[in-house]
Amino acid sequence: MTTSYLPPISWWHQWIAEGMPPFADDAIYRKRGGMNHCTIDSPNGPLTLTIPIEKPATPHIQVSEVRLSEHGDWRHKHWHALQSTYYNSPYFEYYQDQFLPIYEGHQERLFEFNAQLIQTVSHLMGLDAIEPQRLKQMQSPRSTYYQVFAHKHGFVPNLSIIDLLMNMGPESLLYI
Repeated sequence: MTTSYLPPISWWHQWIAEGMPPFADDAIYRKRGGMNHCTIDSPNGPLTLTIPIEKPATPHIQVSEVRLSEHGDWRHKHWHALQSTYYNSPYFEYYQDQFLPIYEGHQERLFEFNAQLIQTVSHLMGLDAIEPQRLKQMQSPRSTYYQVFAHKHGFVPNLSIIDLLMNMGPESLLYI
């Protein structure tokens, strides 16, 4: 498996089912492979956040070599989108200090940025404290969970893990 930008819940389910293998930094970057975009819930429905990247010199570049573009102040815009979307969620206040430094950081490569986010989410969900075999035994994903905007547009499945984490906090692991 390779990293992804705040991957969807299905990605996490697969990663855990495979025993949480190390990420392949030599995987080939796929433009539409989810490596640089995620989908969150918003007051107006699903919202896709895309990290701009510098155009690769060749069409077959390894994900570890993909460089982040600083075009359009995307870090600030993505953080603002997360903040405005999840500010009223039950766990944003508890977790925001874990994510803000990553968005304020100066990572140059997509792989590094994604890996920091995945590591942070893993830690907050307690994945780093449970053996992979035990996690596989625990897996029995539930189909729905509380979402802040479900009253406006219904439950939206398979959003970014950030949606689950901000809405369910420590119970997130039960939904993967």
